[in-house]
Amino acid sequence: MGAGHSGLAASHFLGERSIDHLVIERGEVANSWRRERWDSFRLLTPNWQSRLPSLAYEGPDPDGYMTTKEVTQFIEGFAALSRAPVRTGTNVTSVRAAGGGYRVTTSRGEIACRAVVIASGACNRPVVPPFSDAVPPSVEQLTPFDYREPGRLPDGGVLVVGASATGVQLAAELRRSGRPVVLSVGEHVRLPRTYRGRDVLWWMDTSGVWDQRYGEIDDLTRARRLPSPQLVGTPERQTLDLNALTSMGVELVGRWATVRDGRALFSGGLRNVFSLADLKMERLLDTFDAWARIRDLEICPPERFAPTRVPESARLQLDLRSGEIRTIVWATGFRPDYGWLDVPVVDEKGRLRHDGGVVTDSPGLYALGLPLLRRRRSTFIHGIEADAREVIDHLAGYLAVRR
Repeated sequence: MGAGHSGLAASHFLGERSIDHLVIERGEVANSWRRERWDSFRLLTPNWQSRLPSLAYEGPDPDGYMTTKEVTQFIEGFAALSRAPVRTGTNVTSVRAAGGGYRVTTSRGEIACRAVVIASGACNRPVVPPFSDAVPPSVEQLTPFDYREPGRLPDGGVLVVGASATGVQLAAELRRSGRPVVLSVGEHVRLPRTYRGRDVLWWMDTSGVWDQRYGEIDDLTRARRLPSPQLVGTPERQTLDLNALTSMGVELVGRWATVRDGRALFSGGLRNVFSLADLKMERLLDTFDAWARIRDLEICPPERFAPTRVPESARLQLDLRSGEIRTIVWATGFRPDYGWLDVPVVDEKGRLRHDGGVVTDSPGLYALGLPLLRRRRSTFIHGIEADAREVIDHLAGYLAVRR
């Protein structure tokens, strides 16, 4: 279920094993890349990391970052190369256990199958806090699914909520358009775009950090919920952290706690939030340095970065009725949508219960494309090959036992 890179990778390994299967997609191949990204969007990962089974980037700019159109074309090329049996324009309305397998109800009829791989992604629905209902109607509210470019927003100030990759990118773009921008900052992951002359994701890749498996992580639930790092893919390979935004004129405030009488109330403690993010970044850079020393790499010397600057007097509230803010962009994360899954395998917070992509409560049900599914790289396109191979290995074993 799903014809993005995850579903197509599953199809590739199912095909290698000559297992009859069908890939169901509600829209087109790479549908979320076509329909759910803003105009200037680029991948966070450099092009040399864009790889899928039997397909890798071979263009002229290995250190660049793919646009939405380029990602769509890359995934389309993989679908054609692997000859995936994709049925597009097919919306799934129900999956339920039946007859030792599953019955999938779609907009084009029912399908009986022995196993199901859920590869519909982790970003089906934007997360918006319940208190958004208390925002005055004079303020327009958007999610990253709705946002396309600054010119489509009402004139005036913008409040961006969330300081992960999406939040900092949109705050920067809106500020460059000349708008006043306020950024509400909660927990975040700070990273430089480059470190010691290499893309920081080169370090994540070659040092083995991204290879850490899910069973080796102490607090796996929390690790799977961490926001995406503050990175942006640009030709200049620029770092886009909170210091960069402050220099651009973006106003930083604390985490948005609630709305009271038309006023947005923000938490204090920005200094502690910044210090924690800075500390975690320093520890990661120390890990890179230790790895480089062991291998005696001839590479640029270690670097350290200025602490995140704390505003002298961050506002604790903002009157949303004053006209200062005309638009709110909720960059507060995403969650998967399992409303169609009529199998009791989803917890009270809407998360699928699984062990490395194997849904143990319902044999024959699998998942791919979720954060830290089997290893830290699982979230990214280049991380799906190893995950899909292992999950489909398990699926093939399950089918063999059933026979």
